[in-house]
Order: sequence, then C-alpha cells, then structure tokens
Amino acid sequence: MIDLHTHSTASDGSCTPERLIEIALAAGLRALALTDHDTLDGISRARARAAGTGLRFIAGVEIEIERAEGEFHLLGIGLDGDVGALLEALSGVQAARRGRNARMVEKMQAAGIPITMTEITDTAGGEIVSRAHFARVLVRKKVVGSIDAAFKRLIGKGMPFYEPRACLELRGATSLIRRAGGVPVIAHPVSLGLQGPALRVFVSACRDQGVEGIEAWHPNQTVKQCHRFERLARGLGMVVTGGSDFHGEHIPSRKLGLSSGGREIPDRLLDSIPLPPPAGVSPGEPSLNPSEA
Repeated sequence: MIDLHTHSTASDGSCTPERLIEIALAAGLRALALTDHDTLDGISRARARAAGTGLRFIAGVEIEIERAEGEFHLLGIGLDGDVGALLEALSGVQAARRGRNARMVEKMQAAGIPITMTEITDTAGGEIVSRAHFARVLVRKKVVGSIDAAFKRLIGKGMPFYEPRACLELRGATSLIRRAGGVPVIAHPVSLGLQGPALRVFVSACRDQGVEGIEAWHPNQTVKQCHRFERLARGLGMVVTGGSDFHGEHIPSRKLGLSSGGREIPDRLLDSIPLPPPAGVSPGEPSLNPSEA
C-alpha cells in the first residue's frame, strides 16, 4: 500500500510533516509522497522523520495550472533534482496567492461578512493560505454550515467571493518539475470537468506538453471513473498514480493509503513510475518494504 498525494501543515493539512510520516508508518505504507500546495517547506522535515524507518519518502508538490474552465492541478512526484528554478517559480505563485487572499477578504468585508486576514492566517498556521482556510473560518463563524457549502455557495469558482490568481502555465510547470527530477501528473482529473473524447483530446495535449501521468485513483472520483481514467492513461502511454489527497482532520473521510471506494492504493502504481531509487539503494537493487527493514 502506498500514497502519492498528501498534505501537511506546510499547506492545508492538519498534520505536521512528522506526524504525517508517523501515521503512514502505523498504517503500514510502503511509500508516501508529500505534495503540499505551492511549497516544498515540509519536505525536509518529512524526509528526516522517515529516514531509517523503511518507509520510502517521495518529495512532491501540487501546483494549480492556468485553465479557463474547471480546475487543473498538477502533481510533481519525485523531486530529487535541481529544485532551484521550481522554488523561484513557487515564490511567485505564493505572492499571487497573497494578493488573491487580500482581495477575497476585502470583498467579504464589503458584503458584511465579519472576517479578517489575521483570522485566516492564524487558521493556516503557515506560509500557504488557501481557500480551504477561508472555508474553515467561515464555518467557525457559522456563515455556512460546512466546508463543502463554503465552496459551493461562496468561494468556489464562479461564486460571489471567488477571486482568481495567477497560475503557472502547463508547459513551464512540467519543465520545472522535470528539471527537479520529478514526474508531472494530472491530479484528480475529474476536476477538469471533461468527459469522453474531449477529455482524451485534452489529456493527449497535456502529454505533448510534458505531462507523464494521470492520478487515476482519487477519493473524489467513483471507482468506475477511476478505472476509466486508468484505461485512458494506459491507452496514451502514460503512467498511472493514486493518492488519498490526505488532509488529516480537515477532511476526516480521507485516510492514508486509501482512495476511491475505500480501496487500498496498490504498490504496483509506484512501480510503474520512472522514479530514481530510494537513497542508499543502487539502480537495479530492490528497495526494502517496511516489514523487511
């Protein structure tokens, strides 16, 4: 069992990078990728906690990509190369986030919603402030009844307090991820809002711009959809990944190592990704499972 899509307190998860690793160990995972939004800040802490445990830790990131309709998120899995250019680009993305967040607060205050940037940043507890943090404050203040309602009624795309932010364009993002040694993967493809031939054409175009895989298995997708995305990926010669999109207590229904329908994310998905071997393992030498360490 593995998990290639997780979040920590470095972005919008509730678990510290260290605690994330401890939960993965308790669950018996073979490998885990930390893929926080627009930041690598949690990587060194998670890697240090995983060292010597038998758990294969994989550095990653999740980046939003420019797209007029739907939402397009790109995972970078296996960042073991030169991350300098990626860090510089993420710094610009983070600045755009701060500007977007300020505009959202201003719009809410103008509409009579009692919310401040201090409340949002205190809720985030880190450098990355996302719409998920807005949603938690709105629930706490009883403006809405749930995080889901906050997105559907107030801060989701097309809703009254949604504000766009500058994002990376696809070709540049895939280039940055690959330069950093990573594998660019389309995250939760159901969020693209495409089906049938339109989806195949779009994903094929992404492949031509450097995308190497599809996160076919994700808890926001039905098992039937996951199988369909897996067939699409294999038909286009792309790798297949899977993740829980774990956020800890913030989304308690998601459990490490489990994806759509509560199914375990199998080791075979890791084995199909062209990642470098774990530290201390020579090419061609098998890595240890946690039970063998």
